[in-house]
Amino acid sequence: MSAKHFPYWVAGEATISGVATEIRNPFDGRIVGTVFEAASEHVDAAIEASAAVADEFAGTPAHVRSDALVHVSTRLHERREEIARLISAESGKPIKWARVEVARAVSTFRWAAEEARRWSGHLQRLDTDAGSDGRLALIQRVPRGPILGIAPFNFPLNLVAHKVAPALAVGAPIIVKPAPATPLTSLVLGGMLAETSLPAGAWSVLTVSNDKASDMVVDPRLPVVSFTGSVPVGWSIRELVPRKHVTLELGGNAAVVVCADWADEEKQEYAAERIARFSMYQAGQSCIAVQRVFVHDSLYDAMRRRILAHVASLSTGSPDDDETDVGPLIDDRAAVRVEEWIEEAVEGGATVLAGGGRTGAVVEPTVIEDAPPGAKVVDHEVFGPVVVLCKVASDAEAFEQVNESRFGLQAGIFTSNLQTAFTASRVLDVGGVIIGDVPSFRADQMPYGGVKDSGMGKEGVHSAMEDLTQEKVLVLTGIEIP
Repeated sequence: MSAKHFPYWVAGEATISGVATEIRNPFDGRIVGTVFEAASEHVDAAIEASAAVADEFAGTPAHVRSDALVHVSTRLHERREEIARLISAESGKPIKWARVEVARAVSTFRWAAEEARRWSGHLQRLDTDAGSDGRLALIQRVPRGPILGIAPFNFPLNLVAHKVAPALAVGAPIIVKPAPATPLTSLVLGGMLAETSLPAGAWSVLTVSNDKASDMVVDPRLPVVSFTGSVPVGWSIRELVPRKHVTLELGGNAAVVVCADWADEEKQEYAAERIARFSMYQAGQSCIAVQRVFVHDSLYDAMRRRILAHVASLSTGSPDDDETDVGPLIDDRAAVRVEEWIEEAVEGGATVLAGGGRTGAVVEPTVIEDAPPGAKVVDHEVFGPVVVLCKVASDAEAFEQVNESRFGLQAGIFTSNLQTAFTASRVLDVGGVIIGDVPSFRADQMPYGGVKDSGMGKEGVHSAMEDLTQEKVLVLTGIEIP
């Protein structure tokens, strides 16, 4: 893929400035493209346009918004291989996973198009009490106002889609700030949005520095902030603008529990393959990548053997190779940090069963056991290809250890017992419990979000549409209600 210049988008218009930055492939350092730092006057123009169009856009017919979202979904599908190659090049994501991301984004925009046509509100009769005869309430959800959407590097298309698609579906203007490391895909997405008939100001995509982003966060013309990224930055935004509506999708150290009843060899093989794959997929750079695995002691030796065999089968290498399972981290600095965390665990008494090495930004798929309490690979979000195995004496003990975390995004429970499934759902302090699979499972239409330090608010198209809007009541008087 030859390097090219990518303009940013100000109220639907392609724009450049005099300050350019090269985006490089994390694996081999080659230049993938050049972006421009959005000038201050362009940032202000985008914000002003979003505020100016807010009322008009909220009143746009549903079919206009839905047709625009269908167009984006269609164009993503038509250009799916090109977009997947771009995602892989700028982020280092293996091409096989980049293709999955594009397919998910196609579905995310399609779901939003369908939801836009169903977004209708509901009626409530009020004559249930004396004094309210002849009164009827029409309850609708209306946009809270223009949105600042701040996206992370690890899903440069689909996590942008989860901000843009729900916003456009409800008629809320949105300004997207992509991650500095991976802005190219969202800028191409801007080109697809520019092909629609959405009003000027309904959307912008701005490549800005963190300093300018902070100014945007506090700007009163953007009353909603939707942030996906690191825990410290997320909560600092919440503290900075306590009167704004803030949605945070932050980190996690996702856990798996292999329960005592999961004794069938075929089931164990399935669980081991899923644990191995989804602890290492995308080099572990997913907030719901498997990080902690709690296995009942009666199954531990067999599961350890199976997991190690499946991890050994994963290939590392160039992300544009169809056979590569595990590519580089986003940069050398991230890989060095992961390497240091592994070394810290070993110094504390942990054993590295597989991997542990690093070459540039590539960290070998790593399996650890006997990690000491307080080790970063257990207590923090590794965001790298590292999984920690832990032996437990009972399912109840496993659930307790899952909860011994400041995070609470999703957990995966391998059990065939319906009561155990409901118990896990009741006692685990997480946003989602996945039975019979790893916590990395996410359907883009379902509610998604965490508790504790994993954030606040929900993604998932319909849930995000509700989060970005608020109820408004119209009471009609003198109505004969059947």
